[in-house]
Amino acid sequence: MAKLAFLLKQLCFIVLLLCVSYTRARYCRTVPGDPSFPSGDEWNSLNYSLSGRLVKAVPSAEFCDMHGGCTDAEWTSAVFRANIPGAMNQVNWEQDYESIPPSICERNSTDCGQGDVPLYAILAESVQDVQAGIEFSSTHNLRLAVKASGHDYLGRSTARNSLLISTHMFQNITFVDNFTVSGYDEGSAVTVGSGVPLNTLYKAAKEQGKILVGAVAATVVAAGGYIQGGGHSALSPLLGLASDNVIEFEVVTANSTYLKVNGKQNTDLFWALRGGGAGSWGVVVSATFRTFPTFSATYSLISIAVNDTVAIGSIMASHAKHIFDWDDLYVGQYFYAYENTTANAYMLALTSYFPKTSSDDASTALKPFLDEAKQFGQIVSQLSIEGNINDEVTSVDDAVGFNAVLGSRLIPESVYHDHPDTIGHVYTQLFNAGAVAVLGHLVAGGMVSENGCIDSAVHPAWRTAKTHIVLPNIWEDSTTLSNISLIQNTFKNLQLPILEQIAGSPGAAYSNEADSLEEDFRTTFFGPNYPRLDDIKRRYDPMDLFIVAAGVGSDRWDKDGLCRVD
Repeated sequence: MAKLAFLLKQLCFIVLLLCVSYTRARYCRTVPGDPSFPSGDEWNSLNYSLSGRLVKAVPSAEFCDMHGGCTDAEWTSAVFRANIPGAMNQVNWEQDYESIPPSICERNSTDCGQGDVPLYAILAESVQDVQAGIEFSSTHNLRLAVKASGHDYLGRSTARNSLLISTHMFQNITFVDNFTVSGYDEGSAVTVGSGVPLNTLYKAAKEQGKILVGAVAATVVAAGGYIQGGGHSALSPLLGLASDNVIEFEVVTANSTYLKVNGKQNTDLFWALRGGGAGSWGVVVSATFRTFPTFSATYSLISIAVNDTVAIGSIMASHAKHIFDWDDLYVGQYFYAYENTTANAYMLALTSYFPKTSSDDASTALKPFLDEAKQFGQIVSQLSIEGNINDEVTSVDDAVGFNAVLGSRLIPESVYHDHPDTIGHVYTQLFNAGAVAVLGHLVAGGMVSENGCIDSAVHPAWRTAKTHIVLPNIWEDSTTLSNISLIQNTFKNLQLPILEQIAGSPGAAYSNEADSLEEDFRTTFFGPNYPRLDDIKRRYDPMDLFIVAAGVGSDRWDKDGLCRVD
């Protein structure tokens, strides 16, 4: 009997091992070294079907080495990086710091690893190219990544051991006066490919006498992750979020089906794509946005210097008290407080967009705040330009090429009404705790609040918010791995408890400018919308082909999106 019991135990152990092996094989993506990983002939066949548009993806530093080096201007240019399939704007997202040994490729490195850069990239030029990439990934059980430009603060546009579909070549722009959906006239609109950067789109819109809701960053792609996250703008107080103004998407889903998605067709996916998170739903080929007649606006740039953290807190409390002064003018504003170590001072850079407002009226509106700010600091510079709004929101390029992670929260309008001094105290505490900058965005209120009746996946907290506050944490390439880990966790461990004094707990954040390590991202990024989003995800992407950090369904997978954990 004892021998029989022993044999039964051994048999159970063998069965258990087989079950574990079967589960791992079934629920892990295929990676190099696996017997089922595509052969060289299979990759070549894919490349042939794409007419040679399959390329090996490499980290940006390796790309520079392969092409005789990159100048400082190129390395820090988002426009330049957008043309490198494996490059990200923030270089840390190309690195794999956690493997043993780490796989890192830094500028001027003598030894480069692939890191978190995809293995191959499809430089898609057509819907058929996208479908071929999705079909190949599904057939071979590959990790899939999708990238429009690399303007991505959560590393969602890249993935270790993956196949990348790049939409950079989708550069179509079509303006119409009457865009129809199932026979209904939606009015003036523009259909734009998911590779068109905003600096190109704004110029094209100006030629048509039009403007649309978009970001002020040069290389943000309107039809990419920007719109899927909701899309805030300097024009949001006047016109709403970008997702409030999208009329239709063209999407290739996980089963390689090309769909038109709007308020009449595939309405559940239309709901999800407007605020349900970047990279989770399919490959967006194009999006159609509502356009408006362009107009004149005043662009104001003010720089204020103060001596210490108490003074910067006092100025931010004053700013909080006066933030409602600009409501009737539907002002969008970026107010950046930061430590200027060179000047041994703290600075506030206040960039304001006054739509349909003269320079004199804009100055009058800012005067009460500036008069009060002079009690705490010195106005270093003040510039006011009146011109076409398209020109004022258009940037030539974005400064990138460094290591950075973000953390953020939406700040309710009620806090600005009831506790402006607390806002100032929070700024003082954040800088005392070592924050290098606190980036404020007055991109809510106004039409964002009025659009609360729109049924979309936008976090409801946007409709009651006044601002979005972002904290960047940065490091040099020479930083040790242990210190990089500390910096990556600074927002969660040190800054968030301070910020929660005004953001509340649990708070809400704009998922495109946030912390990929959010412990409860389902609540922070999606709020009460998450269950419905998860249901839609399971219907359109049952095998979780489109998995990104802190995205819908990502809690079912490990950090790299390679193996299921549920």
